[in-house]
Amino acid sequence: MSLLKEVEMKEITYLKAITEAVDEEMARDPTVFLMGEDVRAWGAPFGEFKGLFDKYGPKRVLDTPIDERVIIGVAVGAATTGLRPIANIMFTEFLCVCMSEILNAVCKTRYMTGGKVKMPVTIMGYCGAGQSAAGEHSSCLDGALMRATGLKIAVPSTPYDVKGLIKSAIREDNPVIVPYHLNLIANGLKGEVPEKEYTIPLGKADIKREGSDVTVVATYLMVHRALAAADKLQKKGISLEVIDPRTLVPLDKKTIIDSVRKTGKLVIMDEEPITGSAAGEIAAIMAEEAFDLLDAPIKRVCAPDTPIPCSPPLEKLWMPDEEELIKAVTEICS
Repeated sequence: MSLLKEVEMKEITYLKAITEAVDEEMARDPTVFLMGEDVRAWGAPFGEFKGLFDKYGPKRVLDTPIDERVIIGVAVGAATTGLRPIANIMFTEFLCVCMSEILNAVCKTRYMTGGKVKMPVTIMGYCGAGQSAAGEHSSCLDGALMRATGLKIAVPSTPYDVKGLIKSAIREDNPVIVPYHLNLIANGLKGEVPEKEYTIPLGKADIKREGSDVTVVATYLMVHRALAAADKLQKKGISLEVIDPRTLVPLDKKTIIDSVRKTGKLVIMDEEPITGSAAGEIAAIMAEEAFDLLDAPIKRVCAPDTPIPCSPPLEKLWMPDEEELIKAVTEICS
């Protein structure tokens, strides 16, 4: 991130970063088009695509029926003809409606044609709890999506990351999903991005905070909670190194292993129920490839194995927070 100091920067919101990424790619490449529910007039429920219909017209910003199978199916057909569709499915839970299309057509076509048919499909939508949107509009499905062989997964936590990752996803010849966290949009998270065009390579993690005692791997909103915990623990003499993988597939194993080599301890913070979570997969990889570097058991700070409550107080208790991370870190440092 030190390179950011060498270029002219501007401060924008996480939401604005999404808009700019899609706008810039549509302006750059006429084969890029956007489709989804309510993307024309509303620009999606939170307005991340607002203004694009007026700018690019009905052939490149398409409203779809309320059927995620149609959205993904059209994206597959368009991609095979050389277009680069952005398929907005609104909330990531709605992927459950079209999972057959994703697991089979989206993820397998390029492999099953020996690479002859490209599949440049970018899937986007909201994820994450904290806005009292109940169990069907609040989940992170990263662990389940990691099983979708052939699908690349971006997990942006900042305006800089969400813009750069979306741009790279749209240019990728393989399918990529970019869920963006609802809390980071609704709460108006701001951050610096370069004035000039940039992209972020898929598969390159970012060390959000350097430390020496414990490695913490976190995604989306959990990155910010991990950084808050790091401030509190620093006062107690415990130094956290906070790593944001930025993409789960491909996963930058080297950055995580290099950090664990330094700290000897690993905690993974993930806003998913612990069973079947991305945290579990990362923990398994580290146990296989970096076990001899560990001085303590790997800890996972995740949500309980229940649906997300609708009640705001219960939802707050359900979500992993910095106090849970502090407890896990304290346990392995004692």
